Amino acid sequence: MTPTVDTLQIVSAADRTRIMAAPRTSAAHRALLASLPGLNAVQLGGTASAQQLPRTFPIVAWNLERCLFPQDSAAHLSGIAPQIVLLSEMDHGMARTKQRHTTADMAQALGMTYAFGVEFYEMDLGGSTEQAFCDDDFNARGWHGNAILSAVPFERVTLIRLDDHGHWFTPDAGGDAGQPRVGGRNAIAAVVPTINGPLCVVSTHLESNADGAHRAKQFDLLMAKVDAFAPGLPVVIGGDLNTGNHMPPDFDWRDEALIANAEARGYDWSFTADGMTTRPSLITLHPTRQMKLDWICGRGVTCLSKGVLASLDPNGRPLSDHDAVHARVALPAQ
Repeated sequence: MTPTVDTLQIVSAADRTRIMAAPRTSAAHRALLASLPGLNAVQLGGTASAQQLPRTFPIVAWNLERCLFPQDSAAHLSGIAPQIVLLSEMDHGMARTKQRHTTADMAQALGMTYAFGVEFYEMDLGGSTEQAFCDDDFNARGWHGNAILSAVPFERVTLIRLDDHGHWFTPDAGGDAGQPRVGGRNAIAAVVPTINGPLCVVSTHLESNADGAHRAKQFDLLMAKVDAFAPGLPVVIGGDLNTGNHMPPDFDWRDEALIANAEARGYDWSFTADGMTTRPSLITLHPTRQMKLDWICGRGVTCLSKGVLASLDPNGRPLSDHDAVHARVALPAQ
Protein backbone atom coordinates (compact mmCIF):
# COMPACT_ATOMS: atom_id res chain seq x y z
CA MET A 1 0.00 0.00 0.00
CA THR A 2 1.28 3.46 -0.88
CA PRO A 3 2.13 5.61 2.14
CA THR A 4 -0.22 8.52 2.86
CA VAL A 5 1.00 11.93 3.99
CA ASP A 6 -0.35 15.34 4.94
CA THR A 7 2.33 17.10 2.87
CA LEU A 8 4.32 15.75 -0.08
CA GLN A 9 8.08 16.01 0.34
CA ILE A 10 9.37 18.59 -2.11
CA VAL A 11 12.19 18.09 -4.58
CA SER A 12 15.19 19.71 -2.90
CA ALA A 13 17.80 21.83 -4.65
CA ALA A 14 20.17 18.87 -4.44
CA ASP A 15 17.51 16.59 -5.93
CA ARG A 16 16.95 19.00 -8.79
CA THR A 17 20.66 19.22 -9.52
CA ARG A 18 20.77 15.43 -9.63
CA ILE A 19 17.74 15.29 -11.94
CA MET A 20 19.10 17.86 -14.36
CA ALA A 21 22.49 16.11 -14.53
CA ALA A 22 21.11 12.61 -14.98
CA PRO A 23 21.45 10.89 -18.36
CA ARG A 24 18.16 10.70 -20.24
CA THR A 25 17.87 6.93 -20.01
CA SER A 26 15.17 4.65 -18.64
CA ALA A 27 17.54 3.22 -16.04
CA ALA A 28 18.44 6.68 -14.77
CA HIS A 29 14.78 7.66 -14.73
CA ARG A 30 13.73 4.62 -12.71
CA ALA A 31 16.40 5.42 -10.13
CA LEU A 32 15.28 9.04 -9.90
CA LEU A 33 11.62 8.09 -9.60
CA ALA A 34 12.31 5.61 -6.81
CA SER A 35 14.39 8.18 -4.91
CA LEU A 36 11.79 10.97 -4.74
CA PRO A 37 9.34 10.41 -1.84
CA GLY A 38 6.87 12.96 -3.19
CA LEU A 39 6.26 10.80 -6.26
CA ASN A 40 5.68 7.68 -4.16
CA ALA A 41 3.02 8.81 -1.69
CA VAL A 42 -0.62 9.92 -1.66
CA GLN A 43 -1.47 13.23 -0.04
CA LEU A 44 -4.70 13.33 1.97
CA GLY A 45 -6.53 16.48 3.03
CA GLY A 46 -9.83 18.29 3.17
CA THR A 47 -12.88 17.45 5.24
CA ALA A 48 -15.65 14.97 4.52
CA SER A 49 -19.25 16.11 4.84
CA ALA A 50 -20.87 12.69 5.38
CA GLN A 51 -19.96 9.28 6.77
CA GLN A 52 -21.40 7.04 4.05
CA LEU A 53 -22.45 7.41 0.44
CA PRO A 54 -26.08 6.59 -0.31
CA ARG A 55 -26.99 3.65 -2.52
CA THR A 56 -27.22 5.95 -5.56
CA PHE A 57 -25.09 9.04 -6.13
CA PRO A 58 -23.54 11.15 -8.91
CA ILE A 59 -19.90 10.82 -9.91
CA VAL A 60 -17.84 13.05 -12.22
CA ALA A 61 -14.59 12.45 -14.11
CA TRP A 62 -12.87 15.60 -15.36
CA ASN A 63 -9.48 16.39 -16.85
CA LEU A 64 -9.04 19.98 -15.73
CA GLU A 65 -5.96 20.77 -17.85
CA ARG A 66 -3.79 22.09 -14.96
CA CYS A 67 -6.89 23.62 -13.27
CA LEU A 68 -6.41 27.32 -13.96
CA PHE A 69 -9.61 28.20 -12.08
CA PRO A 70 -10.18 25.90 -9.05
CA GLN A 71 -13.07 27.77 -7.40
CA ASP A 72 -14.87 28.38 -10.70
CA SER A 73 -14.40 24.74 -11.67
CA ALA A 74 -15.90 23.65 -8.36
CA ALA A 75 -18.86 25.97 -8.82
CA HIS A 76 -19.36 24.58 -12.34
CA LEU A 77 -20.25 21.20 -10.82
CA SER A 78 -23.06 22.56 -8.62
CA GLY A 79 -25.82 21.36 -10.94
CA ILE A 80 -24.57 17.77 -10.69
CA ALA A 81 -23.71 17.86 -6.96
CA PRO A 82 -21.28 14.93 -7.25
CA GLN A 83 -20.36 12.85 -4.23
CA ILE A 84 -17.18 11.58 -5.93
CA VAL A 85 -15.04 13.63 -8.36
CA LEU A 86 -12.24 11.93 -10.31
CA LEU A 87 -9.74 14.56 -11.44
CA SER A 88 -6.71 14.51 -13.73
CA GLU A 89 -4.06 17.07 -14.76
CA MET A 90 -4.13 18.86 -11.40
CA ASP A 91 -1.26 21.22 -10.52
CA HIS A 92 0.35 21.67 -7.11
CA GLY A 93 2.95 24.40 -6.82
CA MET A 94 3.23 25.28 -10.52
CA ALA A 95 3.85 28.84 -11.74
CA ARG A 96 1.25 28.48 -14.50
CA THR A 97 -1.48 28.01 -11.86
CA LYS A 98 -0.14 30.66 -9.45
CA GLN A 99 1.63 28.06 -7.24
CA ARG A 100 -1.75 26.85 -5.92
CA HIS A 101 -2.64 23.39 -4.72
CA THR A 102 -5.54 23.17 -7.14
CA THR A 103 -6.91 19.89 -5.73
CA ALA A 104 -7.00 21.26 -2.17
CA ASP A 105 -8.67 24.45 -3.41
CA MET A 106 -11.40 22.51 -5.22
CA ALA A 107 -11.93 20.20 -2.25
CA GLN A 108 -12.36 23.18 0.07
CA ALA A 109 -14.81 24.85 -2.30
CA LEU A 110 -16.87 21.66 -2.56
CA GLY A 111 -16.65 20.69 1.13
CA MET A 112 -14.93 17.39 0.33
CA THR A 113 -11.89 15.39 1.32
CA TYR A 114 -9.20 14.58 -1.24
CA ALA A 115 -6.45 12.16 -2.22
CA PHE A 116 -3.77 13.51 -4.57
CA GLY A 117 -0.92 11.64 -6.21
CA VAL A 118 1.85 13.00 -8.42
CA GLU A 119 2.16 11.86 -12.02
CA PHE A 120 5.08 14.11 -12.83
CA TYR A 121 7.68 16.40 -11.36
CA GLU A 122 7.73 19.12 -14.01
CA MET A 123 11.32 20.14 -14.75
CA ASP A 124 10.28 23.37 -16.47
CA LEU A 125 7.35 25.81 -16.61
CA GLY A 126 5.35 23.95 -19.26
CA GLY A 127 4.48 24.64 -22.86
CA SER A 128 4.51 28.05 -24.52
CA THR A 129 0.80 28.76 -24.01
CA GLU A 130 1.06 27.75 -20.36
CA GLN A 131 3.99 30.07 -19.75
CA ALA A 132 1.76 33.03 -20.58
CA PHE A 133 -0.05 32.35 -17.28
CA CYS A 134 3.15 32.39 -15.20
CA ASP A 135 3.87 35.29 -12.85
CA ASP A 136 6.95 33.50 -11.48
CA ASP A 137 9.92 32.03 -13.32
CA PHE A 138 10.03 29.00 -11.03
CA ASN A 139 7.75 26.26 -9.71
CA ALA A 140 7.38 26.14 -5.94
CA ARG A 141 6.86 22.36 -6.04
CA GLY A 142 6.47 21.30 -9.65
CA TRP A 143 3.84 18.63 -9.00
CA HIS A 144 1.24 17.58 -11.57
CA GLY A 145 -1.07 14.65 -10.99
CA ASN A 146 -4.43 12.99 -10.42
CA ALA A 147 -6.88 13.15 -7.54
CA ILE A 148 -10.09 11.92 -6.01
CA LEU A 149 -12.48 14.23 -4.18
CA SER A 150 -14.99 12.53 -1.90
CA ALA A 151 -17.92 13.60 0.26
CA VAL A 152 -17.07 10.73 2.64
CA PRO A 153 -13.81 9.63 4.31
CA PHE A 154 -11.47 7.22 2.58
CA GLU A 155 -11.12 3.78 4.14
CA ARG A 156 -7.83 3.26 2.30
CA VAL A 157 -6.06 4.68 -0.74
CA THR A 158 -3.18 3.77 -3.01
CA LEU A 159 -1.22 5.13 -5.96
CA ILE A 160 -0.89 2.79 -8.95
CA ARG A 161 2.07 3.69 -11.18
CA LEU A 162 1.31 2.68 -14.80
CA ASP A 163 4.82 3.19 -16.21
CA ASP A 164 8.27 4.06 -14.92
CA HIS A 165 10.47 4.07 -18.03
CA GLY A 166 10.55 7.86 -18.45
CA HIS A 167 8.18 8.48 -21.33
CA TRP A 168 8.54 12.25 -20.82
CA PHE A 169 12.16 12.12 -19.67
CA THR A 170 13.92 9.88 -22.16
CA PRO A 171 14.00 11.28 -25.71
CA ASP A 172 14.19 7.84 -27.32
CA ALA A 173 10.86 6.99 -25.66
CA GLY A 174 9.30 9.80 -27.68
CA GLY A 175 7.85 11.80 -24.83
CA ASP A 176 10.01 14.85 -24.16
CA ALA A 177 8.03 17.20 -26.46
CA GLY A 178 9.44 20.32 -24.82
CA GLN A 179 7.95 19.42 -21.42
CA PRO A 180 10.62 17.35 -19.62
CA ARG A 181 9.29 15.48 -16.60
CA VAL A 182 10.20 12.86 -14.04
CA GLY A 183 7.39 10.41 -13.34
CA GLY A 184 4.77 8.56 -15.31
CA ARG A 185 1.07 7.98 -15.73
CA ASN A 186 -0.75 6.78 -12.67
CA ALA A 187 -4.07 6.08 -11.02
CA ILE A 188 -5.35 6.94 -7.56
CA ALA A 189 -7.59 4.23 -6.11
CA ALA A 190 -9.65 4.57 -2.95
CA VAL A 191 -12.14 2.50 -1.01
CA VAL A 192 -15.04 4.56 0.30
CA PRO A 193 -17.91 3.56 2.63
CA THR A 194 -21.46 3.39 1.33
CA ILE A 195 -24.73 2.40 2.95
CA ASN A 196 -24.43 -0.87 0.98
CA GLY A 197 -20.81 -1.60 1.85
CA PRO A 198 -17.42 -0.50 0.52
CA LEU A 199 -16.88 0.72 -3.04
CA CYS A 200 -13.60 1.21 -4.92
CA VAL A 201 -13.29 4.40 -6.98
CA VAL A 202 -10.36 5.07 -9.32
CA SER A 203 -9.11 8.23 -11.04
CA THR A 204 -6.68 7.63 -13.88
CA HIS A 205 -4.95 9.24 -16.86
CA LEU A 206 -3.47 7.12 -19.64
CA GLU A 207 -0.63 8.12 -21.93
CA SER A 208 -1.37 10.62 -24.71
CA ASN A 209 1.94 10.32 -26.53
CA ALA A 210 1.60 6.63 -27.39
CA ASP A 211 -0.56 4.21 -29.34
CA GLY A 212 -3.56 2.13 -28.34
CA ALA A 213 -1.48 -0.96 -27.60
CA HIS A 214 0.51 1.00 -25.01
CA ARG A 215 -2.68 2.27 -23.36
CA ALA A 216 -4.19 -1.21 -23.37
CA LYS A 217 -1.18 -2.47 -21.40
CA GLN A 218 -1.58 0.41 -18.96
CA PHE A 219 -5.27 -0.35 -18.46
CA ASP A 220 -4.60 -4.08 -18.07
CA LEU A 221 -2.08 -3.26 -15.35
CA LEU A 222 -4.54 -0.88 -13.72
CA MET A 223 -7.31 -3.49 -13.62
CA ALA A 224 -4.97 -6.10 -12.13
CA LYS A 225 -3.76 -3.68 -9.46
CA VAL A 226 -7.34 -2.68 -8.60
CA ASP A 227 -8.27 -6.35 -8.18
CA ALA A 228 -5.36 -6.77 -5.77
CA PHE A 229 -6.17 -3.55 -3.88
CA ALA A 230 -9.94 -4.07 -3.58
CA PRO A 231 -10.67 -7.77 -4.22
CA GLY A 232 -14.34 -8.54 -4.74
CA LEU A 233 -15.53 -4.94 -4.37
CA PRO A 234 -17.66 -3.04 -6.86
CA VAL A 235 -15.50 -0.61 -8.84
CA VAL A 236 -15.94 2.66 -10.73
CA ILE A 237 -13.02 3.88 -12.89
CA GLY A 238 -13.02 7.27 -14.54
CA GLY A 239 -10.61 9.59 -16.27
CA ASP A 240 -8.88 10.70 -19.42
CA LEU A 241 -8.02 7.49 -21.26
CA ASN A 242 -6.67 9.33 -24.33
CA THR A 243 -8.60 6.97 -26.60
CA GLY A 244 -7.87 7.52 -30.27
CA ASN A 245 -5.22 10.13 -29.52
CA HIS A 246 -2.67 8.47 -31.83
CA MET A 247 -4.85 8.40 -34.95
CA PRO A 248 -5.22 11.89 -36.46
CA PRO A 249 -7.16 13.24 -38.20
CA ASP A 250 -10.05 10.92 -37.26
CA PHE A 251 -9.10 10.14 -33.63
CA ASP A 252 -11.28 7.01 -33.73
CA TRP A 253 -11.56 5.67 -30.18
CA ARG A 254 -13.27 2.47 -31.35
CA ASP A 255 -9.93 0.90 -32.27
CA GLU A 256 -8.67 1.02 -28.67
CA ALA A 257 -8.10 -2.51 -27.35
CA LEU A 258 -8.54 -1.39 -23.74
CA ILE A 259 -12.32 -1.17 -24.21
CA ALA A 260 -12.74 -4.86 -25.10
CA ASN A 261 -10.10 -5.89 -22.56
CA ALA A 262 -12.09 -4.20 -19.79
CA GLU A 263 -15.34 -5.76 -20.94
CA ALA A 264 -13.67 -9.18 -20.76
CA ARG A 265 -12.94 -8.48 -17.09
CA GLY A 266 -16.54 -7.52 -16.35
CA TYR A 267 -16.42 -3.73 -16.81
CA ASP A 268 -19.36 -1.90 -18.37
CA TRP A 269 -18.78 1.25 -20.45
CA SER A 270 -22.43 2.33 -20.49
CA PHE A 271 -21.63 4.88 -17.74
CA THR A 272 -20.18 7.15 -20.46
CA ALA A 273 -22.53 9.27 -22.56
CA ASP A 274 -22.14 9.48 -26.33
CA GLY A 275 -20.31 12.42 -27.85
CA MET A 276 -16.89 14.01 -27.98
CA THR A 277 -15.28 15.40 -24.84
CA THR A 278 -12.65 17.89 -26.00
CA ARG A 279 -12.78 21.56 -26.98
CA PRO A 280 -10.44 24.50 -27.57
CA SER A 281 -9.24 26.11 -24.36
CA LEU A 282 -7.03 28.90 -23.07
CA ILE A 283 -4.05 26.51 -23.15
CA THR A 284 -4.89 24.09 -25.98
CA LEU A 285 -5.67 25.97 -29.18
CA HIS A 286 -7.20 23.39 -31.51
CA PRO A 287 -10.37 25.00 -32.89
CA THR A 288 -11.52 22.03 -34.96
CA ARG A 289 -10.01 18.98 -33.20
CA GLN A 290 -12.60 16.87 -31.38
CA MET A 291 -11.92 13.61 -29.58
CA LYS A 292 -13.64 11.23 -27.20
CA LEU A 293 -11.00 10.85 -24.49
CA ASP A 294 -12.93 10.79 -21.21
CA TRP A 295 -14.75 7.80 -19.77
CA ILE A 296 -16.43 6.24 -16.76
CA CYS A 297 -16.79 2.47 -16.49
CA GLY A 298 -18.05 0.26 -13.69
CA ARG A 299 -18.16 -3.31 -12.46
CA GLY A 300 -20.66 -4.54 -9.91
CA VAL A 301 -22.61 -1.28 -10.10
CA THR A 302 -25.39 0.06 -12.34
CA CYS A 303 -25.65 3.27 -14.33
CA LEU A 304 -28.95 5.13 -13.83
CA SER A 305 -28.13 8.19 -15.96
CA LYS A 306 -25.17 9.81 -17.66
CA GLY A 307 -24.09 12.96 -19.43
CA VAL A 308 -21.36 15.30 -20.60
CA LEU A 309 -20.98 18.70 -18.92
CA ALA A 310 -19.53 21.34 -21.23
CA SER A 311 -16.47 23.02 -19.68
CA LEU A 312 -17.68 26.55 -20.41
CA ASP A 313 -18.37 28.89 -17.52
CA PRO A 314 -21.41 31.24 -17.58
CA ASN A 315 -19.38 33.77 -19.59
CA GLY A 316 -18.35 31.21 -22.20
CA ARG A 317 -14.77 30.94 -20.90
CA PRO A 318 -13.35 27.40 -21.19
CA LEU A 319 -12.28 25.95 -17.85
CA SER A 320 -10.45 23.08 -19.58
CA ASP A 321 -9.87 21.52 -22.96
CA HIS A 322 -11.91 18.55 -21.69
CA ASP A 323 -15.59 18.43 -20.88
CA ALA A 324 -16.59 16.58 -17.72
CA VAL A 325 -18.31 13.20 -17.96
CA HIS A 326 -20.76 12.23 -15.24
CA ALA A 327 -23.03 9.38 -14.25
CA ARG A 328 -25.44 8.43 -11.48
CA VAL A 329 -24.21 5.17 -10.00
CA ALA A 330 -26.35 2.64 -8.17
CA LEU A 331 -24.89 0.00 -5.89
CA PRO A 332 -26.50 -3.44 -5.71
CA ALA A 333 -29.42 -3.71 -3.32
CA GLN A 334 -28.64 -5.65 -0.17
